[in-house]
Amino acid sequence: MNRYPRNMIGYGANPPDAKWPGGAKIAVSLVLNYEEGGENCILHGDAASEAFLSDIAGATMWPGQRHWNMESIYDYGARAGFWRLHRLFTGMEIPVTVYGVATALARSPEQVAAMKAAGWEIASHGLKWVEHKDMPEEEERRQIAEAIRLHTEVTGSRPTGWYTGRCSVNTVRLTAEAGLDWVSDTYDDDLPYWLEVGDRDQLVIPYTLEANDMRFATAPGYITGEQFFQYLKDAFDVLYAEGQAGAAKMMSVGLHCRLIGRPGKMAGLKRFLDYAKGHKGVWFPRRLDIARHWAETHPPRRHDRPSQMDKAGFTARFGGVFEHSPWIAERGWALELGPAHDTAAGLWSALARVFRSASRAERLGVLTAHPDLAGKLAAAKRLTASSTAEQASAGLDALTDAERTEFTELNNAYVARHGFPFIIAVRDNTKASILDAFRRRLEQDNETEFTEACAQVERIAALRLTDMLPR
Repeated sequence: MNRYPRNMIGYGANPPDAKWPGGAKIAVSLVLNYEEGGENCILHGDAASEAFLSDIAGATMWPGQRHWNMESIYDYGARAGFWRLHRLFTGMEIPVTVYGVATALARSPEQVAAMKAAGWEIASHGLKWVEHKDMPEEEERRQIAEAIRLHTEVTGSRPTGWYTGRCSVNTVRLTAEAGLDWVSDTYDDDLPYWLEVGDRDQLVIPYTLEANDMRFATAPGYITGEQFFQYLKDAFDVLYAEGQAGAAKMMSVGLHCRLIGRPGKMAGLKRFLDYAKGHKGVWFPRRLDIARHWAETHPPRRHDRPSQMDKAGFTARFGGVFEHSPWIAERGWALELGPAHDTAAGLWSALARVFRSASRAERLGVLTAHPDLAGKLAAAKRLTASSTAEQASAGLDALTDAERTEFTELNNAYVARHGFPFIIAVRDNTKASILDAFRRRLEQDNETEFTEACAQVERIAALRLTDMLPR
């Protein structure tokens, strides 16, 4: 099977209304990454010092050595930054979700106690704050299990959610196997969504790398707290307006104790929180609150996915979309299908590509496979179920004798002139408009009519697929 695993359709043109509690127009999810004490450090058994997300310009890993300055910056996050942020959030009565690295939490008992006392959600941020991209799958699975074990031991309860950050291609699947309420190692949407992982429906709450204070330590990035505030404000304003228009969204804000915990940077965050709290209909949930709401309001619903079917099942299901031409479905199955083709529009695109790229003789075969409108096959009740329903939708199953005679004469004249039956998407028409089109198209030259008939075949296929798959 030639399959493309990335999902670039998501909710498409019509995302669901989140229906946040209290009619909120936007859910603002504040995430505090607690990594201090879990970063790369030879004291932690790592081969080199940390080099990621600090105020040290151009930092590189120091193999076999402690990087005192780097450690000191991370220490600031635990010693000062965390407590400054704790005072801010508790003072404003805004709950947050903590992405807690298990080994960092184990080295910070007072901070963990403060998180729990504030009612914050403590989710897992992995065992250590290290790269997973080159980690063998079994080792990553082991580390996930150990992170959950240590997290539970340190905090007194199992983590409800997960975000690795420096993840591998296997991370989302492996964390889904762990049975968490939510996972966040994606950046692909403004709303939560369900991901099918084997027999499990895993809720994904997408995260952010742009409404994120990490840009104080990366390029292009923020220099001042004012820049951070302005970006957060602009994002909030757009999402809030979409919520007012009836499509409530979610906004994630990523924070780090050693970065936003610095006074000049935190000033921008405080300005944003004051601004957001000044609007009506703003919900500040923990990610667990979002997960519970989504599971109750938008539970998972599975449907047959064409991209996951075997060839026999695919052909049996979609072989009649193009009238009596299962070869189109067979060839369509061999295309590079993926999640984008699991909707009516997506699968229609794939099957239409097969039809368009077929030889003229093959396309003519599809045209001649269609029955006459209100013809002998209809009278003998020998049409396919789809054709029967389509012709009945325009009243072609209840013609007067005069109408039946006119259809018969037009059918005969059309076939004699063009060499294939008159084809029209009946569901788009009435009996009167069908007769008008019949008379008009009867007079067209053969090449023009062949092109129009092929377009009508594609339209019929599109309408049939809307009855079979989500739009």
